[in-house]
Order: sequence, then structure tokens, then C-alpha cells
Amino acid sequence: MKMRSGEVLIDCLESIEDTKGNNGDRGQWKTNRDCPAGISSFSSSWQEEGILWCCKTRGRLLVTNLRIIWRSLSLPRVNLSVGYNCIINITTRTANSKLRGQTEALYILTKCNNTRFEFIFTNVVPGSPRLFTSVIAVHRAYETSKMYRDLKLRSALIQNKQLRLLPQEQIYDKINGVWNLSSDQGNLGTFFITNVRIVWHANMNDSFNVSIPYLQIRSIKVRDSKFGLALVIESSQQSGGYVLGFKIDPVEKLQEAVKEINSLHKVYSANPIFGVDYEMEEKPQSLEDLTVEQVQDDVEIEPGEQTDAFVAYFADENKQHDREPVFSEELGLAVEKLKDGFTLQGLWEVMT
Repeated sequence: MKMRSGEVLIDCLESIEDTKGNNGDRGQWKTNRDCPAGISSFSSSWQEEGILWCCKTRGRLLVTNLRIIWRSLSLPRVNLSVGYNCIINITTRTANSKLRGQTEALYILTKCNNTRFEFIFTNVVPGSPRLFTSVIAVHRAYETSKMYRDLKLRSALIQNKQLRLLPQEQIYDKINGVWNLSSDQGNLGTFFITNVRIVWHANMNDSFNVSIPYLQIRSIKVRDSKFGLALVIESSQQSGGYVLGFKIDPVEKLQEAVKEINSLHKVYSANPIFGVDYEMEEKPQSLEDLTVEQVQDDVEIEPGEQTDAFVAYFADENKQHDREPVFSEELGLAVEKLKDGFTLQGLWEVMT
């Protein structure tokens, strides 16, 4: 298994059944043409925000600081990766498993590219709560550490004119007299350069601030503006595609700041700090111990009808087309007719 830079294995769970796509069956082989355009079912690497399809069999569940990874024990190339960023809700409910019967399972509701998917995992070995405690606790740690990864505007960053440091964060430089060029006249403030992010706040109003993690920085340049040479930082499209300008005098100081920021950004990119800090009481095996030699699968792909590899995990799996619109007295507008047993109040509770 290949992890991205900064990704850390937190827990490893054996004998985990993919109940939604499997439910005790061995599963059928799929080819790349069965997957939606642009997604590979046999990809060797996964993005934090992505969901990749897996086949139907039980296997091993790996919990990292960025995602959960399920893979088949018999066919390692058959796998599933769910990034925490696409998870809407995690609950525990009773599921019907052919291997365990009626048993408590982990339900994960996700959303990717405006499509919802539901994943159900069951521990084949009874009596172990680690499946629930590990995934839920690490996901909570991910949700509470977004300051490391998300661009923030007007947040509680400053206390008594000092930056409130995150765990593992260190200040490398503090520059006074930096102008934020977001308005016509500019705003005078203070610049903090750390190993995780860049922070600016106005001297007259601490709540007027911006935190830019290196993870969301697309480019760092010096450009000419109506105020003269300025430091221009472009953020990623995922964070909103902001273009932020800062004026630092004199020019020599500006050049030094740009050089320092580029250097720290390069160091961060090589070994990112995502801020998800969680340790298990029982240490999982190392990646070296879990790595097995890949064996060429002895399978024959039979031609057949093209199918969607994601169908087994749709949250509304039997839906072939939109249901007829009906008038909702609660909302005062036309909505798609709900499935039997579902209410608007219940759907709102899932979202919240």
C-alpha cells in the first residue's frame, strides 16, 4: 500500500466484512471500463477527498489520519478508500450479515461529486469494539483539526496581539507593518510565518484576519500593483481560489519574506502536517509487516453488460430515475416524492 506524504497508519483491523457490497459473497471481478469516467478501480494511490470502488469480499481495514482503506485479503488489488473529507455521517446500527447474522455494524454516509454513497462494515470477529472506536475517534480528530488544512477568514486566531499556535506549530518570523491590499486604501497589520501556515491580522481589529495553510497555497509571487511591488498568494480552487495581496516595505524585506515562505512551503510539501493527532492504546503492525508480495491474479475477465462499479454503494441503491414531484406543505414548494418510511424531519437529522 502506498501512502501519500504526511499520511500515517493509526490502526489496522483484521476480518472486516464489506457488508454493503459483499454480505458474505466472494464477489465478481470488474474491469476498469466498469468504473465512472476518470476513476480507476485498481488505482494504487488515493486522494484525500476521493472514493474508489472495491470488490465484494471481506478483508482488512486500515485507518490512517486521512482516510479509511478496506482491501480484500485474497485480492489486494481489490480495494476501497474513503477520505474523511467526504464523510457526512458515521453511525452504528444493526445490519444483516450472512457471516454474523443480525449484528452491530458501522454505517458511513458519504458524498462525492454530488452523489451519496453508503458503506457498511462489520467485524467478523465478535466482541471487539475497535471497528467503531477507531474510525469514529479518528474522524472526530480530523474534523476538529481543520485549521491545519482549511483557509480561514475572520477566525479566532489572535489573543493579546499574539498568534494562537496550533499543536506542532512554530513561528519562524513575525513582520510588522504589512498592508493587506484587499481594499482600495489597504489595511495595516501584522504577518506571522509559521511551519504550517501564513497568518495576517489587522492591527486595529484582531478579528479582521486570514489564515492560509501551505496545503491550500497554489502559488507565491511578487507582482506589481497600484501600491507598488506586492506579495501575491493564490489559494487552491478547493479553498475558494482567493488571490491575496500584501505589501511589505522595503523591497529587500519583501524579497526575504517571499524567499522564506517559498522555502517553508517546499519543506511542508515534502512532509505535510495535517494535524490529526491520535494514538491507539494497542499499536498496529507497521507497514513493513503488513506489506505482502503482490501476486498476479489468475482470473479471466468475461465480457458482459457494462455496469457502474459504484451502484452497490449508492445510498439510494434501487433508484433508477427521479421520483415524481409533489407539493410539500412544510417547505412550501415542490420536492421529489420521498421513499416510503422517510420523512423530511428524518433527512434533516441525518444532515445535522
